Amino acid sequence: MRLSEHIYKTFTHIKTHLVFVEKVQEVMLGEIVRVVMPDGRQVEGEVLSIDDGTVLVQTFDECTGLDIHHSAMIFTDRLKQAPLSPFMLNRIFNGSFQPLDDHPLYVPDKWWPATGYPINPASRERPRQFIETGISAIDGLNTLVQGQKLPIFSCAGLPAKEIVGDILQYARCPGSAGSEKGKFVMVFVALGLTHHEYAFYMETLSRMQTEFVAFINLASDAVVERLLAPRFGLTAAEYLAFELGYDVLAVIADMTNYCDALREVSTSKEELPGRRGYPGYMYSDLASLYERAGRIHGRSGSVTMLPVLTMPEDDMTHPIPDLTGYITEGQIVLSRALQSRSIYPPIDVLPSLSRLMQHGIGEQMTRKDHRSLASMFYKHYAKGRDVRVLEAIVGREGLIGKDAKALDFADDFEKEFIHQPGTSRSISHTLDVGKDLLIRHGLETFEDEKPETEKSL
Repeated sequence: MRLSEHIYKTFTHIKTHLVFVEKVQEVMLGEIVRVVMPDGRQVEGEVLSIDDGTVLVQTFDECTGLDIHHSAMIFTDRLKQAPLSPFMLNRIFNGSFQPLDDHPLYVPDKWWPATGYPINPASRERPRQFIETGISAIDGLNTLVQGQKLPIFSCAGLPAKEIVGDILQYARCPGSAGSEKGKFVMVFVALGLTHHEYAFYMETLSRMQTEFVAFINLASDAVVERLLAPRFGLTAAEYLAFELGYDVLAVIADMTNYCDALREVSTSKEELPGRRGYPGYMYSDLASLYERAGRIHGRSGSVTMLPVLTMPEDDMTHPIPDLTGYITEGQIVLSRALQSRSIYPPIDVLPSLSRLMQHGIGEQMTRKDHRSLASMFYKHYAKGRDVRVLEAIVGREGLIGKDAKALDFADDFEKEFIHQPGTSRSISHTLDVGKDLLIRHGLETFEDEKPETEKSL
């Protein structure tokens, strides 16, 4: 036992995963503790709050059999740390960084705190070079750029899970330093999974061709573990990117489960609630995760983040998507209307946006005509969507030729460009599909890039 460890037996009461201990000295928030059961079994936990010598501890496992009169709590005088090594590649862990793949834990090269090390703003480098997801609606019109954080806004019942599965299988980094064999890696964090979701993701991971590290948190796991899992995932991503030079794509699903866990822990600590019962510090808490994406000047690696969240009641003004939108650089929005027309993936490209798209497209990155083609896709698809509203009033027979042409393009654009069930497209294939649609419908196309003055605007 280390000299810095302290043992207390002054338990007051227990509520499921919550244990209260009084008369505690020399303790810190987030400190790791070990609860010793009457039968000698030990359960790990974390200090959630300190109130005038009374400490609230959340355990990572069940406390069945815990007796406040015959148990002890060991305060370890250390924070939760991640065991990091190149050997974590192609491994699956739970939210506490314990192996789930029936293999023993490797010998770590180093230990990093789960909170990571903040990137000095002066050392940040502008995101550049695109990441190909294989999904045309993202690659062609809302391009993901290395170092970006681009959330996916879903609604209950939409196939966000399947889209995540496609991204895990198809994403890659063409045309960048990370495109070398072994230099692109996926970090996947799954939060609050049901049994069905767990089976789906495990099957997806078993088919992965790209190297990965996965952190799986089940709905039945301790709530505090749901808060730790993304932190461990991002710590692993930072190590792989900034120590080993990988380009890392971190996919976290579902951030709504994370925020609900944050609210549950906040309620346990009896904190004053904010909007919809979520804690007032949820913005800064989310920012502490999202801002871990980026690139560092002078280093070859990058961390790119795709958080996925389900909007409660399909409400984009709900605190979770609202605060996420303030921190991140755009959003990918899924649509019930497209889902009802059997379009997969049902990505609504009009409200979707990638604010850093211009830094990752063009000659020597995607294709010279990418920017001009994307503008044409938006222009004609938006017009067709407007005409669709008119069609609901006057019927297709009441449309003039130009409007009918725009409506036809919008229908075909959804069926042929956005819709791609179970397939992956390269960026060149994506742009060719859209360009063929423009030509077939007799719409103008650009052969050259826009003038430099227009691009700067």
